[in-house]
Amino acid sequence: MPMKLSNRTNFILTVALVFFVWLLLFFINGHMNTYMIRIVSLIGIYGVMAVSLTLINGITGIFSLGHSGFIALGAYTSALLTMSIHQKEVTFILDKVAWPFNSVQLPFLPATIIGGIVAAVFSFLIGWPSLRLSGDYLAIATLGFSEIIRILALNLRSITNGALGLKSIPQYTNVWWSWTWLLITVLFVGSLVNSSFGRALKAIREDRVAAASMGINIFKHQLLSFVIGGFFAGISGSLYAHWLTTIDPRTTSIGVMLTFNVLIMIVIGGLGSISGAIIGAGLFAILTEWLRFLEEPMKIFSFEFSGIAGLRMLVFSAMFVMVMIFWPRGIMGRKELTWNTLYSKLRRGSGESNE
Repeated sequence: MPMKLSNRTNFILTVALVFFVWLLLFFINGHMNTYMIRIVSLIGIYGVMAVSLTLINGITGIFSLGHSGFIALGAYTSALLTMSIHQKEVTFILDKVAWPFNSVQLPFLPATIIGGIVAAVFSFLIGWPSLRLSGDYLAIATLGFSEIIRILALNLRSITNGALGLKSIPQYTNVWWSWTWLLITVLFVGSLVNSSFGRALKAIREDRVAAASMGINIFKHQLLSFVIGGFFAGISGSLYAHWLTTIDPRTTSIGVMLTFNVLIMIVIGGLGSISGAIIGAGLFAILTEWLRFLEEPMKIFSFEFSGIAGLRMLVFSAMFVMVMIFWPRGIMGRKELTWNTLYSKLRRGSGESNE
């Protein structure tokens, strides 16, 4: 018997899975507390961030450290577009908000898409000169771009409100918005990866010289991948801003630390795997929240310990090191969790049990 399922069976199973996830989200949204709902929403947001960076770093092989810059662009753009005119007048106390943001207010969906487009435009502008570099030089260039965006956000007070940041952003992001955008991101990136364009990206990742000798335009393919990844990073930034309801240019909020956090997600899940990126995003969101108890006062037997700020990230970093020691390629490596993979494992398992 064949070890692969037909395309029709794959489609039916995928639709059934989406329907099951929709029912699960419906149950979570109606029966769990607000805190748990916010964590589930955060998993979806982190998933979009991780999948978009996986396209750039894992699938295309571009060592980019500028993802937080694209996320910040999407966050600030969408937040300025969704805030009411009155909210902007109250928030911008040092300088008046610049045109056209002082007289415009848009619904969440078009504001999110515009935020993604702005991030894509800037990813093109930074990618055009930077992608002519490679390796560490490219990483430094993209990291510098991310820091430039943060410094601009700190000083352009008529647009970003400077160090005070944007407050009272409408809390539009929920489980439906975050997971719907995660589904769209996975479907788009997954279809792209399985196309001839995606195979060209993998060829570039494995061997640039061999790919060029086969007639693949390396710069064109890398630039388009960079722009697409930047677009979805901007989308995730919009979702993140309307989940936090406040953003500022600190390095610990929408700064370089966010890039490193997303890198941790995709490395743990498997660099080059879309399903691994989602698994890594889920683990990161759950563990970073669950480990908060380490920063609170606790009592073990008769001993009392005061909370240590930042201890949860120390423990998480140690866990990350352990994963890298025992699973250097991450949980999924470069493999994808597909129906054919599950079917093959079930077939092998049933065959071994019959023997």
